[in-house]
Amino acid sequence: MWTLSPRSRQLALSRAQLESIILERTEELRNLSQRLLRVQDDERRKLARDLHDSTGQTLAALKISISFLEEKCKQDPSTLSLVCDVAALADQAIEEIRTTSYLLHPPLLDEVGFPSAAEWYIEGFAKRSGINVTLDLATAGERLPMTIEIALFRVLQESLTNVHRHSAAERASVSFQREAVTAILEIRDFGRGIPAERLARLREVRAETGVGLAGMRERLNELKGKLEIESDSRGTRLRAMIPLPTTAPIVRPPGCGQGSLCASAD
Repeated sequence: MWTLSPRSRQLALSRAQLESIILERTEELRNLSQRLLRVQDDERRKLARDLHDSTGQTLAALKISISFLEEKCKQDPSTLSLVCDVAALADQAIEEIRTTSYLLHPPLLDEVGFPSAAEWYIEGFAKRSGINVTLDLATAGERLPMTIEIALFRVLQESLTNVHRHSAAERASVSFQREAVTAILEIRDFGRGIPAERLARLREVRAETGVGLAGMRERLNELKGKLEIESDSRGTRLRAMIPLPTTAPIVRPPGCGQGSLCASAD
């Protein structure tokens, strides 16, 4: 009967121990990455609220003061012109602060849910990018858990950002469907597609795919979901699928209840 030599047994044991350590470290890195994503989401929510409640309110007070100056300067056309220019800059700053705050974490995501937040984001994206985006968003049914809604929204943001940066597409489509046990988000562009070699690398789980795609995968992995990418000369399709729990309680972040400031749309 053939048996392993002591040296071979030692090597086999060392290999098994090494593989166990690698698996353990890989799991630790995955958990760390997921925790960092959760911290990032919390910081985005906090920063969005601070911009709205602090900087936004300061700019609103500035606009009120400028309005008083406009009234007092009506008899002095040259001064009135300068005040009107300042008022226009204040309006621009208010709009930019509002947009930045909502992009960090849209209030609609907390108060109404993913479909409404997605519709708002896509409308703004189309205006900013010039890309025509068609929508097919399922709105029926109860709210999804907040963790799933945030993951879907971040996947939507990152996917459309990639469409704008890389696809050279003039049009795209977004669909969101809720099946019995799965939430499915699909983003498709009708651009130049991804070269076959790069597409193969993107499909590899451990590939160096950039922060955006890696972040999407980490979010979906945490929720037992998966990401699919298909591309050819007619464009690219990205599909995110997340299994739905048998019970889907709505967990709202602190301070985002009925009547809270994060529900404000102005």
